[in-house]
Amino acid sequence: MEIEIKPLFCYLFLTSYLLSISISAAESSLAVATSSYQANAPDCVYSVYISTGYIIGAGTDANISATFYEASGTGIRINNIEKWGGLMPKGYDYFERGNIDIFSGTGPCLKAPICALNLTSDGTGSHAGWNCLALEVSVKGWGKNCTEHRFSINQWLALDTIPFSLTVLKNDCGKKISDGSGADLHELYAM
Repeated sequence: MEIEIKPLFCYLFLTSYLLSISISAAESSLAVATSSYQANAPDCVYSVYISTGYIIGAGTDANISATFYEASGTGIRINNIEKWGGLMPKGYDYFERGNIDIFSGTGPCLKAPICALNLTSDGTGSHAGWNCLALEVSVKGWGKNCTEHRFSINQWLALDTIPFSLTVLKNDCGKKISDGSGADLHELYAM
């Protein structure tokens, strides 16, 4: 009987050992697949901070959009930045006097750092005019260095006060750029 137990014991031991090796191999291939997926992830994370002025009436209820450009003119447009990536608590009132609002979301990675901005209000809501002090954007993608840029705005986006426009264009690229579409859109000029 001893002879029969030893072979059975060896068989069970060998089977459990082989099973653990195959599980370990499956786990390592899963880790490789996960690592490979992350390395090929196409999207970047965009984090945006927007500072509203302290002037009485500086806040707005309008929808705000932003288009970020790299020097080649390639860009990413975020329509209604609040809906796209508002991070403040539920019930928070964005773009109010003295606020620094935080937004974050994903989008296609640009090939170069952001250096130009088109910031636009749609002029809706009971307080359509908006005084924006600054906007700061940072971008991070898998395997890519984090880039950030701060735009000093210090301007009204309003139709009832100077400069009588709902759009502000900022170009810190050091050269004239356009959005590259060939469409009749705003061109950004180096300042």
